[in-house]
Amino acid sequence: MKRLVFAFLILSSVFSYSQSIIGKWKSIDEKTGKDESIIEIYLEDGKYYGKIIKLLNPDKKGAICEKCIGKYKNNLIKGLVIVKGLTKNGDEWSGGKVLDPKNGKEYKCYITFKDKNTLKLRGYIGFSVFGRTTYWYRVNNS
Repeated sequence: MKRLVFAFLILSSVFSYSQSIIGKWKSIDEKTGKDESIIEIYLEDGKYYGKIIKLLNPDKKGAICEKCIGKYKNNLIKGLVIVKGLTKNGDEWSGGKVLDPKNGKEYKCYITFKDKNTLKLRGYIGFSVFGRTTYWYRVNNS
């Protein structure tokens, strides 16, 4: 009986990462290492989206997306939908795009869990080997 309980505990911890990306996540500026923003990932019409709901640097509170094109040009970064149209495929959310407000460019992307409180977001052009990875950290209250 003890072995059965132990096996159940091991299996439940292994499968605990199979969870939803829905929620609030903190991004970190890769150059400065400082907290950058809070992104809320949500499900709409069967696809996943992520919107910047808070800028954490007080100097960036009214920042606009100067380098964005089209309908996003000169919009406030707070409120900007930066992750668009992902679908769940096994342990990966893919098939959508991510917008980088710093350079105004959109990239193909996918998201996976690094661990239960860390998302790995990979943005790329063409093939995923030609891209950049960033990590977002779960926010419990914000």
